[in-house]
Amino acid sequence: KLAMEFPSEDIFLMTASPVIKAVTNFKQISKTLEEFDVEEQPSSLLEKRYPNIKVIQSGVKQLKSDEHKIFTEDGKEYMYEKLCLCAGAKPKLIFEGNPYVLGIRDTDSAQAFQKKLAQAERIVVVGNGGIALELVYEIQGCEVIWAIKDKAIGNTFFDAGAAEFLIPKLTAEKRETPIVCKRTKYTMEGSEEKERPTAASDKLGSALGPDWHEGLHLKGTKEFSHKVHIEILCEVKKIHLQQEFIQLQRTSLTFPKDEKNVEPDEVLWPVYVELTNGKIYGCDFIVSATGVVPNVEPFLDGNNFAVGEDGGLKVDKHMHTSLPDIYAAGDICTASWEPSPVWHQMRLWTQARQMGWYAAKCMAADTLGESIDLDFSFELFAHVTKFFNYKVVVLGKYNAQGLGLDHELMLRCTKGQEYVKVVMQNGRMMGAVLIGETDLEETFENLILNQMDLSAYGEDLLNPDIDIEDYFD
Repeated sequence: KLAMEFPSEDIFLMTASPVIKAVTNFKQISKTLEEFDVEEQPSSLLEKRYPNIKVIQSGVKQLKSDEHKIFTEDGKEYMYEKLCLCAGAKPKLIFEGNPYVLGIRDTDSAQAFQKKLAQAERIVVVGNGGIALELVYEIQGCEVIWAIKDKAIGNTFFDAGAAEFLIPKLTAEKRETPIVCKRTKYTMEGSEEKERPTAASDKLGSALGPDWHEGLHLKGTKEFSHKVHIEILCEVKKIHLQQEFIQLQRTSLTFPKDEKNVEPDEVLWPVYVELTNGKIYGCDFIVSATGVVPNVEPFLDGNNFAVGEDGGLKVDKHMHTSLPDIYAAGDICTASWEPSPVWHQMRLWTQARQMGWYAAKCMAADTLGESIDLDFSFELFAHVTKFFNYKVVVLGKYNAQGLGLDHELMLRCTKGQEYVKVVMQNGRMMGAVLIGETDLEETFENLILNQMDLSAYGEDLLNPDIDIEDYFD
């Protein structure tokens, strides 16, 4: 975007990785909903397309904001007129530095995970967001103990009702044929022949796109399809290595038969997980899919950034940080303007793309001395994804975020087919969750945006025999 706005200016893109993430197959589904694939491409493609962009492949060691200088790991320094920090976030590991704990947030860690899974008989998955959800669904032939701190699965995206709707898919033996992956994968040159050096957990890969598990062969050693046991309302208390566990002289549990887990386990496992509910399970390794923390480390030292409660760099509605000429976008930043009543920040691909695009517009406007309005994409929270092979659309305050007790829910559910939930407040629609091919996203998007009073329609709003689109076209 910047390269198009300022064809005669030099634009440096600093990245620790030899590939860049490009958005492909972009489709605008409605005013605020968009779908796209994320593809890794060699950075040379970007330089070919925009001759004024130079990609510098090196990590950032230090930022000296008062001197307008960036120092890179390879010992060089660069002056900037304007700087945008888009360093993303890194996985929030439950225990740092334990070789049996794998954090998943990017393509490198997904590949490492796949290698380990090939030898695994049982794993423990910790976390309840999108990645944990997809992972548990995709894994076959390996026992999975899934530890979640909430009452229901998929808490970041759903409520207990949606979880109930999805759970039968976890135990279904027959799998639909997966959709063909449209993403091309680039590997580093020569990386196929020799073993790739394993990325240390502090080396940041780029975050996963919405279809990251496509084309990965996620299958363990056992011959059954799905074996998932969910432990709710618990977190990991301790992790014991095999020797420590033997010395503890405590009992670990087998994989529950018929949901009853009382059997002591005779097998010796490489690592043991002790949960806060008192249960101990042995496993081959643990997957930590417990969300991310903004990757602000290299930039804080010596710079007086205002930082949000979630650890991100605070930005105003023009994506400015608190320091002059420095902007931030994506997972690294914390939106600190007064948001629209039906928008909230979530560290997702869609928002990262929108913020990056908008930050470039703001940088351009500031340089040219023009004023600019907050982008339309921040009017309504809107996200489309796929879980368990269902299309999932979440709109507005889909989980009644911040609405307190002052709201009501309306539901419509057809087992195995669709799940529709709307969040209403004072007769107005504030949010919605749509699972399956409901075709309601555009209508609901309009109803949330225009805040029309729907009290008169009552229960008929979700009546399947009434074509709601006809009312509100």
